[in-house]
Amino acid sequence: MNQQDKTPGLVKWTGYLALTLLLVLPLSVLTVRSGAWQQGLLLYAIAAFGSALLVILSFILLLLPRFASWRKAIALRALPALPGAAMLVMLFSGPTSPRIHDITTDTANPPTFIVAEQRRGAGSNSLEIDQDVILLQQEAYPDIQSLASDQSFDQAFSRALQVATDLGWEVYHQDRNAGVIEAVDTTAIMAFKDDIAIRVRTGAGGTVVDLRSVSRVGEGDIGANAQRIRDFIAAFQQQG
Repeated sequence: MNQQDKTPGLVKWTGYLALTLLLVLPLSVLTVRSGAWQQGLLLYAIAAFGSALLVILSFILLLLPRFASWRKAIALRALPALPGAAMLVMLFSGPTSPRIHDITTDTANPPTFIVAEQRRGAGSNSLEIDQDVILLQQEAYPDIQSLASDQSFDQAFSRALQVATDLGWEVYHQDRNAGVIEAVDTTAIMAFKDDIAIRVRTGAGGTVVDLRSVSRVGEGDIGANAQRIRDFIAAFQQQG
């Protein structure tokens, strides 16, 4: 009987499951990108949690004396589970975010969308203002505030338009007279689409720029919309 035949069944199945879950990860991404985002995220969760459990199981097996002769085999078979387990760790080790998907710099008078509703598919999140969401945002992201600029209205509008383009957003509506820009940002991996409204108004000593970023699908955004606004503000404040 060769060495392979002597490998315990539990060790073998750990490797088979690890490989299977590794293959499920890209499948989950493709499923989300195809439009079946709920099913895709379910596959992603199964792959990530399953991989983490396999890593824990492998660690336990490494500690058991009865598997001492198979420690190298156990470690090698656990390797395919590491990417999924790492993704789960990164997800839960980051800062906690409320389960909201609508963030704005002006919680008293958020920018409104003009044409976004026409581009959002059936089943997309509502664009109506939710005061409960506003309260959660104020508690979670107190740094998200209106952007005051000493630039003229035309300068600020042009700058906002340029920054949106530089950030890779697809601008699908702009009205300089109204001071309104609307765009969509598509995430790199899952291809989630989030709509952004930019409002430029004349203020004391210059202009005030406000943003609103809303996810099309999903209850929570893991802080993505807030970070998108931060990125815009940081880029706007840099000298162009």
